[in-house]
Amino acid sequence: MVEAQSWTTRRSSNPRLETSVDIPSTPTGEHRYGPTNNFFNPSFISPTIITALIIASWYFSNIGVLLLNKYLLSFYGYKYPIFLTMLHMLACSFYSLLAIRWFQVVPFQQILSRRQFFKILALSGIFCFSVVCGNTSLRYLPVSFNQAIGATTPFFTAIFSFVITCKKESAEVYLALMPVVFGIVLASNSEPLFHLFGFLMCVGSTAGRALKSVVQGLLLSSESEKLHSMNLLLYMAPMAAMILLPFSLYIEGNVLSVTLEKAKSDSFMILLLVGNATVAYLVNLTNFLVTKHTSALTLQVLGNAKAAVAAVVSVLIFKNPVTVMGISGFAVTIMGVVLYSEARRRLKVTAH
Repeated sequence: MVEAQSWTTRRSSNPRLETSVDIPSTPTGEHRYGPTNNFFNPSFISPTIITALIIASWYFSNIGVLLLNKYLLSFYGYKYPIFLTMLHMLACSFYSLLAIRWFQVVPFQQILSRRQFFKILALSGIFCFSVVCGNTSLRYLPVSFNQAIGATTPFFTAIFSFVITCKKESAEVYLALMPVVFGIVLASNSEPLFHLFGFLMCVGSTAGRALKSVVQGLLLSSESEKLHSMNLLLYMAPMAAMILLPFSLYIEGNVLSVTLEKAKSDSFMILLLVGNATVAYLVNLTNFLVTKHTSALTLQVLGNAKAAVAAVVSVLIFKNPVTVMGISGFAVTIMGVVLYSEARRRLKVTAH
């Protein structure tokens, strides 16, 4: 799940919008945290090849978790999106511990105060809402339409930034958001498999990702409280699992025993769940690695292209029907996101 979104902390996968408090980008780079373990940077391989492999892994994990979630929730018949998200969080907890403590991908950072702990807990709650909504939407909507809605993240980021921080953007930025909204309206009206509940869940997931990026910048804005994205995931994942467990048991019933019974009769389901949870963690790991080996801007550009690639791959695999109007709406939305990114870049350059 893994719109982790997008798990996030899928922070680095979401378009960012500076506010009066400045939403901090994910801290990366050896100049700040020191060199990462040589396991991820072998000296005998060309840096260009390493970067290409990391980008390919980022695409594979992001698109892979979407397709696996869709297959599990819609085609395989595993209709427990909350429990599935909890499994993702447990896997992220385990793999994060290995990556930071064993492989030393980044230096370990401790929670310094009770106040910081509750801030991270609040972010975990928003994170849970976003990921559960995203996984639930995949039960009802095709991946292609899911990605079209997810591309509207900049629109919600601008809204939350204005409401929470009262920061107004330039006219150029607001104009760039118009095709984002128009494109999704166009795509929605012509989507053959449109489902209102799935649509609302997907919008909720997109809004949740945007809200998390804004709130994260506000809650962890001081230098002493900033956590690397990998350390933040290490703390957020187990908190998110604890939040999700009672909701899963209350809403989805005796899901654990049902899962165990299905696993006894179908061992392939175990492979699916383990693989799905592992790929969900890889989304977060490769987000960090792409930013480290390239830049946050490159990740944003790749993210824009990823939505289109995921949509095409899902149509080829799941054979969901598409219309010319729907494709046009998706294209308009992506164009708006590109214009928004360029407008933000120009504004940032001018400010400096």
